[in-house]
Amino acid sequence: MTSVGLIGYGGIARDAVAASRVADADVTFVGALCRPDRMAAAQAALPRIPIVESLDDLFARNPDTVAEVAGQGAVAEYGPVVLRRGIDLLVISIGALAESKLLDGLKAAAREGGSRILLPAGAIGGIDAIAAMRLGGLSAVRYRSRKPPAAWRGSPAEKVADLDKLTSRTVLYRGAAGEAALLYPQNANVAAAVALAGLGFDTTEVELVADPDAPGNVHEIEAEGAAGRFAIQLQGRPSRSNPKTSALAALSVARALINLDAAIVI
Repeated sequence: MTSVGLIGYGGIARDAVAASRVADADVTFVGALCRPDRMAAAQAALPRIPIVESLDDLFARNPDTVAEVAGQGAVAEYGPVVLRRGIDLLVISIGALAESKLLDGLKAAAREGGSRILLPAGAIGGIDAIAAMRLGGLSAVRYRSRKPPAAWRGSPAEKVADLDKLTSRTVLYRGAAGEAALLYPQNANVAAAVALAGLGFDTTEVELVADPDAPGNVHEIEAEGAAGRFAIQLQGRPSRSNPKTSALAALSVARALINLDAAIVI
């Protein structure tokens, strides 16, 4: 049985907990951390999980693993402390790791605590293939995110295009994965995951697109290397708990937690 502490209580937390319970997994959620002024909302969202107001309170519940499901800011605020404590940290807001100082600090904290940084695939597939191809030599990795204009609201896309009046596919950003992940923290966690699996933040090519005809959140990856070439496209459906979040992202968290204590790991 794996005991898990959560940082956050939003849509990903709710969906990951629900998926773990449906799977009848050997996972026990021992607590969820939230801000003191959000206790009531957290208790309503996760009624069967103890809600705590501080990281020390979460540690007191003896989690084997802490899962960050609260956003990139939470990775920087809590990640190093969790890792130095000797507790594995599962990070879903992978885009935070595009900040090199934070990534280096998390690695150092993990080494100091003898713990691990666990990165689920999130809203995309093919991460395992990219990571395997890297061992034989990768020459190129390209990632494209194509979403309806509404999915880009509240991001720098609003300065690039009039999202309410778009009638055709519009490229919002074209460049490196690291910059994309930092500019679009709510939309480019997948770009960061692809980069970490393959060629890194500076070399992975990223294109972010607003498309009125997009059937949903569409992710496309192309990778080339000595072992071959592959291209995949995944059309993600939004979470019922939070339409801005992919349903697959929460399921990816649940899968990663289930695998921690599974007899067979795929």
